[in-house]
Amino acid sequence: MTSTQAPKPQAPIVVQENPTLLQRVFSFHAMLIAGLALVAVLTVSTRFNDPDLWFHLKLGQVIWTTHSIPSTDIFSFTVYGQPWTAHEWLAELSIFAAYHAGGYTGLMFWLAGLTSILLGLSYFLCYRYCGNRLVSLLGALCVLFFGTVGLAIRPLLLGHIFLVLELILLTLGARNRRWLWALPPLFAVWVNCHGSYFFGMAVLFASFISSLVDGQWGLIVAERCDRNRQKQFGIVLLLSAAALCCNPVGFRLLWYPLDALLYQHTGLNAVEEWLPPDLRSVRALAMIAVVVLLLTTPLLRRAELRLLDLILVAMAFWLSLQHVRMLFLFGIVVSPLLCQALAPLVGEDRKSHHPIANAIVIIGLLTAAAWAFPAVGVLNEQAQKGNPSGAVAFIRQAGLTGPMLNEYVFGDYLIWAMPEEKVFIDGRADVFDWAGVFAEYGRWATLQEDPNVLLDKYHIRLCVLSSRSPLGRVMPYLGWRKAFSDATASVFVR
Repeated sequence: MTSTQAPKPQAPIVVQENPTLLQRVFSFHAMLIAGLALVAVLTVSTRFNDPDLWFHLKLGQVIWTTHSIPSTDIFSFTVYGQPWTAHEWLAELSIFAAYHAGGYTGLMFWLAGLTSILLGLSYFLCYRYCGNRLVSLLGALCVLFFGTVGLAIRPLLLGHIFLVLELILLTLGARNRRWLWALPPLFAVWVNCHGSYFFGMAVLFASFISSLVDGQWGLIVAERCDRNRQKQFGIVLLLSAAALCCNPVGFRLLWYPLDALLYQHTGLNAVEEWLPPDLRSVRALAMIAVVVLLLTTPLLRRAELRLLDLILVAMAFWLSLQHVRMLFLFGIVVSPLLCQALAPLVGEDRKSHHPIANAIVIIGLLTAAAWAFPAVGVLNEQAQKGNPSGAVAFIRQAGLTGPMLNEYVFGDYLIWAMPEEKVFIDGRADVFDWAGVFAEYGRWATLQEDPNVLLDKYHIRLCVLSSRSPLGRVMPYLGWRKAFSDATASVFVR
């Protein structure tokens, strides 16, 4: 097919409007974003108790109080003093700042607020691609659908907000190159918050390379930018790479994402979110369906597909096939392209301005969001559920001391709730993987070797295990006594 027979590539759509100030404040866009805020609150209201929360909170507290970033482990007795990289220190500082300002309520505001921002930015990104408000709403909900795989009080949320911002800046920069200068400051903050900056740099590099290519391969097309834009894009890319050095940790922070993927095999193979997704699960099936739709729609409509879009989808799809947690990233990358493909099927977006009606709906939606926001009592209940709070109270009351062997998923909570006692292991799979402790713990937890080997090596005096742990039935036969037990945890002593 020649270029005269196929329509031009579907570049992001820009819709020109000149509404009044009242129409801007109470626009249909604002009403839909308020609806997304309500959906965000309803979604995260039951997601307060993520196991990783407690470590992020504790490290943020350490940085807040000491005005320094730890470079070695200070929380465990098994790898105490080992070199360790606080690669999410700025995000963790923001988490503790929210807790310092409002306790559990402040933490929930952090989660609900950032989730609302993520969905609002995703809506804006999708609208830039398709120019249809209702289809853009669907795109934002698509981000939420895939994002629920990792939506919690974690630095990951900030990292994915920055990814959406990067895609928006690239889209805006396609028409006004001045927007591209915002990318280096974005990466300077991003690198200190989350390792997903590495994917962001890959997106920026792919965008730069595609700006140098001109050609057509069937329905796949690439259009070379003018020389001035190529030069500016190259400078922005170099400045963004240089901005990554604006971190107080140094090269170890830059190397961390690669180290995690290449060398932390024990941790990656043991932690569920780092395993490949079950291709029979709802999200995995939806991922495959979206990719098929994005690839077949241009064939059916005889429309062209931009080379850059194909590269980004391929990268996100490959990562999602490797790790469950990457489905969040996949949703962000494909949602605007999905909206672009669906918009012609839906039809033209009719423009209408009803600021008074919109204002009434917006107030109603925000009121509903405030009403749905969980109370402190509900948050306390979530914090206790699934955490060994009863075991911690018993250990303190009984005056028990370690060395303590704890369940892997309990480690982060014990660091926060019982800081006077060093843990055996916690959610930081990296430092325990490097030191070989993770492998030792894995053999112990799965009974691949005599449990006494580990217990004697580390002179364990106290065990805090899940009440559902198979080791709970084995410990009495090894000469240990169950001193406490509830629905969540059991405490064993020699």
